[in-house]
Amino acid sequence: MPKVKTHSGAKKRFKKTASGKFKFQHTHKRHLLTNRGKKRKRHLRNGAYVPPAHHHQIEILLPYA
Repeated sequence: MPKVKTHSGAKKRFKKTASGKFKFQHTHKRHLLTNRGKKRKRHLRNGAYVPPAHHHQIEILLPYA
């Protein structure tokens, strides 16, 4: 059986935690930040978790995570 390739974009965006969840950083935090409110930028700072409904999709992209 050949090895399964890991999705290059997904491996840069998602990390698997010890409990099996997938963590990611929010988008919209790179440039043009003067247009965004302080509250929005503050909330984008924190990481987030992939909802359980999408876990099966991420597991296909990251077979060895």
